[in-house]
Amino acid sequence: MPELRRVPVNGVELNVALAGSGPAVLLLHGFPHTWQVWTDVMADLSGRYRVIAPDLRGFGASSRAASGYDAGTLAEDAAGLLAALGVSSAAVVGIDAGAPPAFLVALRRPRLVRRLVVMESLLGRLPGAEDFLADGPPWWFGFHSAAHGLAETVLEGHEADYVDWFLRAGTLGDGVRPTIRDAFVRAYTGRQALSRAFSYYRAMPESAAQIEQAVTTARLTVPTMALGARPVGAALERQLRPVTDDLTGHVMEDCGHIIPLHRPRALLTLLRPFLAGEDAAAA
Repeated sequence: MPELRRVPVNGVELNVALAGSGPAVLLLHGFPHTWQVWTDVMADLSGRYRVIAPDLRGFGASSRAASGYDAGTLAEDAAGLLAALGVSSAAVVGIDAGAPPAFLVALRRPRLVRRLVVMESLLGRLPGAEDFLADGPPWWFGFHSAAHGLAETVLEGHEADYVDWFLRAGTLGDGVRPTIRDAFVRAYTGRQALSRAFSYYRAMPESAAQIEQAVTTARLTVPTMALGARPVGAALERQLRPVTDDLTGHVMEDCGHIIPLHRPRALLTLLRPFLAGEDAAAA
């Protein structure tokens, strides 16, 4: 079992799961997840790496935060966490809500991030996702972003049903292990927990502006891997291609959105050689 530690970072306390020793790997989760979305990945990588998996600010067991759910602040949280743990260089892996801050910390601090993996997310309004967005963004983006706490009002008391919908959809109907499912439900139960989660969606316009501004002044120079499944597919890779010097892309077959829980073995087959600096295609 990973060690759980509370680490003060950037004005909040992050709940952080730690396992293994060696070169650092930072794992950033999405919605509706906690650090436990990485359970299988951590168990494997901790044999060779120091694996660091926080609950993002306001999520899971990390402390409540009234603001700071934009990608730029979450990126500073990530950099601050590494500094607090004495880490001078790390591979950074982000999925869903964790991908934009992973991207920004790698873009802004290439000396801190030695390798970057992003999966099943979009990077704001960068070109390349037009086909994915042809019919508009996923319906819950607008629902979660609605003013006056509409989503919280509708969902309070029905959180388990709502989380279960995402877990089934994100695994193509397979679902996840009961212990992990229950941990996610607990983390997103209650009006305040829902509000903090939806603050990420309400900050998306600010995050998109941060990403657009960032790529006007810098390129992503660290080796990067973009992973897609269903529904995002190759859209993230297409967004990254014009702004990235060293990019590898994969679309995982028969895999839902929650890659680390749905197809952990297939994910690790790609992660291991990439993190080690080898050619994933030759693995």
